[in-house]
Amino acid sequence: MWREGLLAQKVLQGGTKGYRSHPQLQRFKGQKDPLAAIGAYLLGVHEESAARGYSFDGKKISSKKKAPKIKVAAGQVEYELRHLLKKLKKRDVQRHISILSDKNIQTHTLFKVIKGPVEDWERAKKSLHYISF
Repeated sequence: MWREGLLAQKVLQGGTKGYRSHPQLQRFKGQKDPLAAIGAYLLGVHEESAARGYSFDGKKISSKKKAPKIKVAAGQVEYELRHLLKKLKKRDVQRHISILSDKNIQTHTLFKVIKGPVEDWERAKKSLHYISF
């Protein structure tokens, strides 16, 4: 998340030719201040990483301005959770089991979950039904 977030920040700054059409960037490009939004996202990732014992360089976050919450559809959250679980089933079975048993999955503090399906910009099949939180 950290490296991808930093790459997204670089894209939003116009500092790279690659990665510019990644669908997840739409989440930030649609904000009034995309750099503040990605900065707020990275700050949250940085805080969580420190709590887990990682030592990412917070100085790499270019904007530390407060950003308004970003609405995210419950169907998108469900899709991303399923995607994560699929990866963890192969890479980290203990974490996979832990998340499956967790009844209180939380999103990043920047996001406000609303009812809705998988986002239009997502390359996923739109067959997932949304869940309510």
